[in-house]
Amino acid sequence: MALMITDDCINCDVCEPECPNDAIFMGPEIYVIDPNKCTECVGHYNEPQCKQVCPVNCIPFNPEWKESKAELQAKYERLQEEARQKAAARQA
Repeated sequence: MALMITDDCINCDVCEPECPNDAIFMGPEIYVIDPNKCTECVGHYNEPQCKQVCPVNCIPFNPEWKESKAELQAKYERLQEEARQKAAARQA
């Protein structure tokens, strides 16, 4: 599953820099997690880093984005490949 940020978010800014996939960004009122980029930190860490640092515990699993560990790993690998391709294009 991807994660999501609830309305309990206090915009403390601690989750955004912790996301290794740059999936967290400021929305119209609170931070938002892009489920297409969220891997629950699979491939990077053993636990979701945003959940670890959130002082108000407002980052649950998103019930609309059910993914297995294998699917999260595949998403991680796809995101890593896209990042490598973008880096190569910048260097060219």
